[in-house]
Amino acid sequence: MHIERYSEGSRVFLAIHGWGGDHREFAPLAAGRPSDARLLSVDLPGYGRSPPPERWDLRAIGAELGGLLAREAGPDGGTLIGFCSGAILALLAAQARPAAARRIVMIDPFAYLPFYFRIFTWGAAGRAMYRSAFAGGAGRRVVNRVLRKRQNADADFTVAFERVNHEVTLRYLALFARLGSVAQFAGLPAKFDLIYGERTFAAVRRSIRMLRALWPEARAEALPGVGHLPMVKAARRIREIVFGG
Repeated sequence: MHIERYSEGSRVFLAIHGWGGDHREFAPLAAGRPSDARLLSVDLPGYGRSPPPERWDLRAIGAELGGLLAREAGPDGGTLIGFCSGAILALLAAQARPAAARRIVMIDPFAYLPFYFRIFTWGAAGRAMYRSAFAGGAGRRVVNRVLRKRQNADADFTVAFERVNHEVTLRYLALFARLGSVAQFAGLPAKFDLIYGERTFAAVRRSIRMLRALWPEARAEALPGVGHLPMVKAARRIREIVFGG
């Protein structure tokens, strides 16, 4: 798994990107990190510079991430940062190595797979719909307009799909569809921070409510005027929460 390392500070933060992304999603976070923060931003298996996994299994990928955090952070443990669907992989990493995951920061997380993504997992018809929507420029422009209407923010949601391996993104969707309820993570002993855009998708806002029901003591903060891609527009505040928590 490719790891982009930002400094070698004593406090370890492992960042996990979302569906269709790569380690570069966290570059704005890395730009203002304090000197004692060791930020590790991965390319998940199959994305960016990482080869596909030997076995397509979310729990195996989560265990690999948990092992990476444990090795880097040692007995003091560290912080997992998950953006979008990367939040689920952060939970799986913590489930695999609970002693290593002292804190989990979830940024605009999806706690479940919404219907408008789940349809792409419905066999050959779903694959055809996915390719129509994401594999070509015309389809991506239509999807971008539709997704913008689902939140009140100006962003290009599909630009990352110009460079991804579409077989990989479809594989991950299928894995997320089979994972089951987020309630399976209720017993994690970590401290939780939930960060989300005030203008994000309804599915993310519902996810925040679901997660707060699991962990009533979690800190939750809405970023004013921000949509589902908060890392640039709200990078300063996200850095304050992540590195100051």
